[in-house]
Amino acid sequence: MPVTATMEDLFARLDALGIAHSTITHPPLFTVEESQSLRGEIAGAHAKNLFLKDKKGRLWLVVAREELPVDLKRLDRVIGSARLSFGRAELLEETLGIKPGSVTPFALINDPGLKVTPVFDRGLVESALVNFHPLTNEATTTISSEALMTFVKGCGHTPVIVDLPVRGEGDGGE
Repeated sequence: MPVTATMEDLFARLDALGIAHSTITHPPLFTVEESQSLRGEIAGAHAKNLFLKDKKGRLWLVVAREELPVDLKRLDRVIGSARLSFGRAELLEETLGIKPGSVTPFALINDPGLKVTPVFDRGLVESALVNFHPLTNEATTTISSEALMTFVKGCGHTPVIVDLPVRGEGDGGE
């Protein structure tokens, strides 16, 4: 049975870790494009979160700046995985306790077995403030990137921070 923390559980964990956070609620957002409509209201970097599974069965949560066109065909070499593909919705719910559209590094609170390896875009974690759904796509929570790393480590995970490969760079293609 997966752990399924609530938004309130998440906020309690952030508070327990001494992490300052602010949250605004909004209508459900399912895509980066829909999320961009809130940019005037929410300061800081915004992210896209990719739940991936490699050919060997390892699970990955890749967290990147929303505008970064991540090259999934080259990502495996950068993070040391086997060939990657998107994880099924059922697997996402089983391992991180969230539904598609709500993928977030905050879901690591639901992974006490450390089944998922979190990978962060260096450009994102170099931002002062970062924004993620707080386990639901009906709100956005802002914290500092330093606090994000504290949270990830507080969940028992070791964050992997890399320069993600970008489509069109170094591949001879577009």
